[in-house]
Amino acid sequence: MKGRLNDILTDKTVVITELVRNKLTPKLMDMGLYPGKHLKVLFKAPFGDPIAIDVEGYVLSLRLEEAALILVKADD
Repeated sequence: MKGRLNDILTDKTVVITELVRNKLTPKLMDMGLYPGKHLKVLFKAPFGDPIAIDVEGYVLSLRLEEAALILVKADD
């Protein structure tokens, strides 16, 4: 399974494969999001925005706009 983080279902664990180049990319990298990082989608707000993810031990909240820039694959 491959896709964008904003499309991943709650309680699924994934690995970042790539960050889409955008003005927000440096911000995402500053938050510790880069290829190879393991993520788990913890929660999605009632209307889907924002989402909460576990990034190898810390919880981070992202807007769907930000999550769409993160390409992921299933954690094997």
